[in-house]
Amino acid sequence: MSFHEVRFPADLSFGSVGGPERRTDIVTLTSGHEERNTPWAHSRRRYDAGLGLRSLDDVEALVAFFEARRGQLYGFRWKDWSDYKSCAPSKQISGTDQVIARGDGVTKSFPLIKTYRSGLHSYARPVTKPVKGSVLAAVQDVEMREGVHFTTDVETGILTFVEAPMKGLEVSAGFEFDVPVRFDTDRINVSVASFRAGQVPDVPVVEVRV
Repeated sequence: MSFHEVRFPADLSFGSVGGPERRTDIVTLTSGHEERNTPWAHSRRRYDAGLGLRSLDDVEALVAFFEARRGQLYGFRWKDWSDYKSCAPSKQISGTDQVIARGDGVTKSFPLIKTYRSGLHSYARPVTKPVKGSVLAAVQDVEMREGVHFTTDVETGILTFVEAPMKGLEVSAGFEFDVPVRFDTDRINVSVASFRAGQVPDVPVVEVRV
């Protein structure tokens, strides 16, 4: 897959609008009841990068980034300011934020996930683009040291321990992460006059599977 390991300028994504979307197929039966199903195991996020622009210098930075990605051709990292931590936005990351697995005494590598809970239900979101240097890990609440006890592949979100966690022990992690995205357009329309009047270009961005 064509992907550039570079983040869209975080100061430009701040102020953008977006979030997760789901695809649900709904069939209404003759009785009036509904049957609902989804072909998607995971949600997909969409954003509008244009809403984070505040000056003509911002527009120039956007155009440069867009051109370097060749429009929709290459994916890139995006910081979702509303959801970029393994913990609540107001808290500090810790190695016990997210339970990602239980040891079996053999497996050394584990994919990072973030679990969303509401009531009795939950959803485990794969995290494939952790931020370099932000990952913390623990085994049964005992903090591990990156580079000593484990390593992280920031391009895939795979955490690998030097020694496999013992069977039954809880493996957890904390991290910041980006969303893998691409531009959802091959064209950007900018009017200098309208931008100075308070209007910004529509620059759609969509999450990609990696």
